[in-house]
Amino acid sequence: MADETQPASGSAETDGTKSQQVSVVERVLEGVLFSSRWLLLPFYFGLVLALIALLVQFGRELVHLLTDMTTLTEAETTILVLSLIDVVLTANLVLMVVLSGYENSISKLDLQGADRPSWLGKLDASGLKQKVFGSIVAISAIQLLRVFMQVGKAEDRDLWWSSGIHMVFVISAILLSLSDRISAGAKK
Repeated sequence: MADETQPASGSAETDGTKSQQVSVVERVLEGVLFSSRWLLLPFYFGLVLALIALLVQFGRELVHLLTDMTTLTEAETTILVLSLIDVVLTANLVLMVVLSGYENSISKLDLQGADRPSWLGKLDASGLKQKVFGSIVAISAIQLLRVFMQVGKAEDRDLWWSSGIHMVFVISAILLSLSDRISAGAKK
């Protein structure tokens, strides 16, 4: 009888060892998965480099505006100013994605002081999507206005396509907002 009970206690020991081994493997795997968030860092750094490219573009447009402002028509001046606004909106969008994406996915930003953006730390993935779509709609509206400012030079087909594309962005933003509202209501 003693021989029959011994394998049972050995079996319990083996189960405990297997459980510990699984636990160690699980912890290592979870650690690797959690650490993989740092693979996003080059993406955010690339977006910072894209901000530099936008700064160069903004500088080019500003120099064009300032050097030619005495010879530009009102419509041309308006189009150049809209181009500047377009670049600024895009740069703001990129910065929001970089900062909130880094903070949401990689590590909290330990920033203190009065110049810390009020939205930082409060902008989750859903809020970021709303900001992205809002910016896209604004940028699209500026592009549409630019086309309308050149109505004499643009073909009807271009006007219709620009209007249609803008409406797709507007409808998409509205549907995304409704989807987020419904999802938030379902969580409550």
